[in-house]
Amino acid sequence: MSTESDGNGESVDLAEGVDHQVAMVMDLNKCIGCQTCTVACKSLWTEGGGRDYMYWNNVETKPGEGYPRDWENSGGGWKSADHSERQPGEIPDQEDYGEAWEFNHKEIMYDGSDQPLRPNSDPEWGPNWDEDQGAGEYPNSYYFYLPRICNHCTHPSCVEACPRKAIYKREEDGIVLIDQERCRGYRYCVEGCPYKKVYYNATQKTSEKCIFCYPRLEGEGPEGETFAPACAEECPPQLRLVGFLDDEQGPIHKLVEEYEVALPLHPEYQTQPNVYYIPPFAPPQHSEDGETTGIDRIPRQYLEELFGERVHDALDTIEREREKVDRGGESELLDMLTDTNPARKYRMEVFDDG
Repeated sequence: MSTESDGNGESVDLAEGVDHQVAMVMDLNKCIGCQTCTVACKSLWTEGGGRDYMYWNNVETKPGEGYPRDWENSGGGWKSADHSERQPGEIPDQEDYGEAWEFNHKEIMYDGSDQPLRPNSDPEWGPNWDEDQGAGEYPNSYYFYLPRICNHCTHPSCVEACPRKAIYKREEDGIVLIDQERCRGYRYCVEGCPYKKVYYNATQKTSEKCIFCYPRLEGEGPEGETFAPACAEECPPQLRLVGFLDDEQGPIHKLVEEYEVALPLHPEYQTQPNVYYIPPFAPPQHSEDGETTGIDRIPRQYLEELFGERVHDALDTIEREREKVDRGGESELLDMLTDTNPARKYRMEVFDDG
């Protein structure tokens, strides 16, 4: 483990041998579940060649079983914060990913059938199968969307699980990658990742995963421009911020380390993710007569299950800042969360030696 000063006399944890750690913050209060990020990632990286079931980026409804199905109960990660022993995990069954079924497009579009558009098979599960279902009962039911990519963890258990050392963190930015020349498709990485964000390509006989769009970060576009990951750039409500955790002047550092309102998903897995979330707010519950009850619509207990006990302080901090603005004051925190300037939202060249 190495450290970087955060300017306040404290330090930011970086993985051993990593110069800087790229990170992402997603504001769940902005996600509308449109799946534009999913389509952007899918069309760019995983359209075919054994990748039909791969969603390096997916947006799932919470509460819900997620993708792959029930991934939160599949194990993986570390047993403790000292990262001395991995937590046993499981490889999801193919049924938990769902099949890439075909639809009756020909009959509907060319043969004049009056049947509704539907799969030709009888699928039982797939991505977004339980979309918008959520939990609770009318009139106080609730749900929210949770976009997920590889967390590019500081302590990735997939790296430790690989006997071939094919998975590694890049020195310059901490992005977790798989060396396709070294990988033999043993799938220990799939078992080891508690977020199940490593996928097995049965055609190529190797494992594959989100690469944080590193060619875009490196300026490999047609004009040599630097771009944020496609999932961030293409998001209509612009809910993602991208930068470096150790960039003291950037919004990532301030939201995670200073205001402590951006939280990792399932911190109990002990991998120290570098994808963070602003927890969701929702209108309070109301009675059958339509009167506000003051009870949280999204139970704090459920949010604690997702983001840990720090979620209470995070929500309270955001609420105080909102009240401050309502009284006519200013809030650096809310300014960062509502900023639409790409130069401030995507600070990727701050450590560029060139």
